[in-house]
Amino acid sequence: MTNQQLEAILQQLRSLGAETEIVEFKEAKSSYDFSKLGKYFSALSNEANLKGKPFAWLVFGIENKQHNIVNSQYRAIRKDLDSLKSEIANKTTNRITFMEIYEMMFPEGRVVMFQIPAAPKGFPIAFDGHYYGRDSEELVPLNLEEIERIRAQATTEDWSAAIVPDATIDDLDSQALQVARENFKNKLPEKAQEVDTWDDITFLNKAKLTIKGKITRTAIILLGKEEAEHFINPAEAKIRWLLKDANGNDKDYSIIGLPMLLAVDKVYAKIRNLKYRYMKDGTLFPDEVNQYEPYSIREAINNCIAHQDYTKHGRINVVEMDDQLIFTNLGDFIPGSVERVVMEDAPEEHYRNRFLAAAMFNLKMVDTAGGGIKKIFNYQRERFFPMPDYDLSANRVKVTITGKVLDIDYASMLAQNKDLTLEEIIMLDKVQKRQLLSAYEEKHLRSKKLIEGRKPNYYIGIKVAQQTGQKAVYSRNKGFDKGYYLDLIERAVKEHESLNRSDVDALLWDKLPDWMDEKQRKIKINNLLSELRRMGKIKNTGTFSKPQWTL
Repeated sequence: MTNQQLEAILQQLRSLGAETEIVEFKEAKSSYDFSKLGKYFSALSNEANLKGKPFAWLVFGIENKQHNIVNSQYRAIRKDLDSLKSEIANKTTNRITFMEIYEMMFPEGRVVMFQIPAAPKGFPIAFDGHYYGRDSEELVPLNLEEIERIRAQATTEDWSAAIVPDATIDDLDSQALQVARENFKNKLPEKAQEVDTWDDITFLNKAKLTIKGKITRTAIILLGKEEAEHFINPAEAKIRWLLKDANGNDKDYSIIGLPMLLAVDKVYAKIRNLKYRYMKDGTLFPDEVNQYEPYSIREAINNCIAHQDYTKHGRINVVEMDDQLIFTNLGDFIPGSVERVVMEDAPEEHYRNRFLAAAMFNLKMVDTAGGGIKKIFNYQRERFFPMPDYDLSANRVKVTITGKVLDIDYASMLAQNKDLTLEEIIMLDKVQKRQLLSAYEEKHLRSKKLIEGRKPNYYIGIKVAQQTGQKAVYSRNKGFDKGYYLDLIERAVKEHESLNRSDVDALLWDKLPDWMDEKQRKIKINNLLSELRRMGKIKNTGTFSKPQWTL
């Protein structure tokens, strides 16, 4: 937009008698709480959807009553303002973020205008796993009726339930059909004898694979012969397995097609589920376990099949690394928040492929009663391995399962603290992966004395370190008091008469906290030298690029 257009919009917003559900003013003269900003993003996005508007406005630098300009200095450096887009995306459903962030300068001061897109049809927007809305000018949780109104906007057509006119039972794989019968009987043992009396058409109808004897896309996907894939063209029903070495180079691959019911076992057989030997810590760990729980592998593959957006004409991918498995399928993650799915442990109310999901449930491939994802998390917990990673960006779902201990401190904490809740373990998993914690997560872990340190460089707390035999690790992470480093530099300069920067680096490098990377260590040493110089303890007798520090 041009400045003239923005000025006209701002004037229109300021002329409103009061704030509305899709317009919010904040003074934000210096700073503003990020968590509250995210909640307003969720609320304004959802309200714009419900009001049929393409976007909403959050405006900083305007007072609430008379709508006068009060000069906001919120993130006054442009690059800091631009980084807000990715920060918000990391916390919202499907990584929805601002359409644009505009800065405007007036004689009275600076105004920042956040243009917030309406929630997409069918997808209410959550921030940090929670949905927000507006009650007049108030920020409130989005009520269930409004959540359902947004979800109901999604198309009611189920791609997977469509009839394939020219397909017949002869286009189904006989082996897959036999396995389907056995799985159905295992799922419903009380019907086992009755199932044996059904002909194939009756079975397919009962198992929700066909509709009144007519072949559906679901029947082709799960039971179709390999050459029957043309019936669902241009959609694909293939799984690509790819093996990579430690450097990311391709070592082997295979593309496995219909029927998907049999493809799951074929992909599973490709994966090298090697034994993982734990580092011994007294009798803390068992000698060895499989890298991956078989259930987790099958559940991840079946979830890809059930939730793939087949209208996007892509393949499911399973990438095997030395110590990771990566599963990807196309389409948004309909529940919106993985954390909500795990913590609520309830069946989803909405499925992209409802007919396909129902059939897979009947064939014992997925569990629509809920809990599959939570089971994967708990299996990782039992091994003291990292929690699964879910990347919901780029209109796809990418799940990474790690098959090794990533951080021995974290593993020891899980082994010794059996009373940790799964929610707390997910929080601690973010700590070991150096991921950002929400304000609530940080406060909760600190209140339990599970972490210490400053954002984002947290480390295990002293109480946990003492319980798990990680005292030295704790001390290396905590480092020494600043006075220790200042005194060490001053004494070394006195002893050697002068030190160059390499000397100072060598003196302090291994004594700085373990969590610091190379850049952070250099900045820390810069700050220490600057403080000694300001105190009049040392001076630079060299140049800026080649300093020589003396008393």
